Amino acid sequence: KVTKIDGSIQKLIDDMIDTMHAAPGVGLAAPQIGVSLRVAVIELPGEELITLINPEIIRRQGERVVPAACLSVPGYQGEIKRSVTVKVKAQDRQGKEFRLKGEGLLAHALEHELDHLNGILYIDHIESPDKLWKLTQQL
Repeated sequence: KVTKIDGSIQKLIDDMIDTMHAAPGVGLAAPQIGVSLRVAVIELPGEELITLINPEIIRRQGERVVPAACLSVPGYQGEIKRSVTVKVKAQDRQGKEFRLKGEGLLAHALEHELDHLNGILYIDHIESPDKLWKLTQQL
């Protein structure tokens, strides 16, 4: 848990954003870069960047099967169950608490990044081996 939002946290967030863009990815959690703090960033295509400090899911609704992939499990994709809608509370870069409701891809990204903060990868949600497959590169 982040107890003080200072210059080191601001630098961490900036580094995470750079790493996410370089990957490229739509989200990144601090544990993915070896930092055991509850910090995540999400930037969906065409959307504003979201910074989450000490996030918690406070509500989930619905369930659907979605394709999932992750920078931490390169070369693979799977199908898992995710919530249709999630509501999260977190702090922003300035330490101000906010709430965010995510639907569709944003709900998926929020659950995915918060899973990382709890030591869970999407492959932990795979219900059977036939729901995970190796991606093939096209020449």
